[in-house]
This record gives sequence, C-alpha cells and structure tokens, in this order.
Amino acid sequence: MYSLKIRKIGNALGVILPKDAVAQLHIKEGEVVFITEAADGGFRLTPYDPDFERQMRLAEEGFGQYRNTLRELAK
Repeated sequence: MYSLKIRKIGNALGVILPKDAVAQLHIKEGEVVFITEAADGGFRLTPYDPDFERQMRLAEEGFGQYRNTLRELAK
C-alpha cells in the first residue's frame, strides 16, 4: 500500500506516484491511467480502459453470433 499526498499542480490537483507503483502498473510518463470504482466502495488505478474492455467483450459476443457471416465476408 502506498500513501499519496495531494499536491497542487498548476490549477489542478494531482498525486506523485512512487517509482515502485509506476513499475508495477507498467506505465510511463505521458500515458493515461483510469480510476475505476471497486466493488468495496474504494477506487482502483489502472492503465486499462474499462470502456474499451467492455466494448471488446461485446464485439467478441458478436463475432461468435455472426461467425459464419464473418467467415464468408473474409473470403
């Protein structure tokens, strides 16, 4: 667990992530991270876009449903 201090950065507020946390998240300067709500009421910081994941799940369901049509279109 990391303790982060809220700091003023220009006209916004921000946090500085410890080097170990950055390494564990596999992120670099300039990359986007997402804060999602966890089931326990807390928050989770992740480099993965939850909306993109949801869209991919729906696409995979569609691929299965229209497998034969997609196979014919690919010819």
